[in-house]
Amino acid sequence: MTMLMAMPGAGPSGGDVAFDRRELGLILSVYGRMVAAGEWRDYAISHRRDAAVFAVFRRAAETPLYRIEKRPALRLRQGLYAVIGADGQVLRRGHDLGQVLRVLERVLIRALD
Repeated sequence: MTMLMAMPGAGPSGGDVAFDRRELGLILSVYGRMVAAGEWRDYAISHRRDAAVFAVFRRAAETPLYRIEKRPALRLRQGLYAVIGADGQVLRRGHDLGQVLRVLERVLIRALD
């Protein structure tokens, strides 16, 4: 597994948006199940001023299959969290991370069939 930051030295303490422990727990729970199913093999985390992004990959050299984003600027509008597909399409957006991540459960169910 790989964990990448957007810029060396920049991180949550530098005013960047970051996932908290609870959010990472929810994300890593889904990630672990997908790894066990053989669907995902790598991830990257990026903390930027406008968003925190958890990207998942089938292989490290590819573009991300999915991006889980936290954007505080959208907190009062569409929702703080979003799951975005490889083609850039927003698969689900909302205020509750657990509910937003449920869109990935369909992927897990298909992988197990």
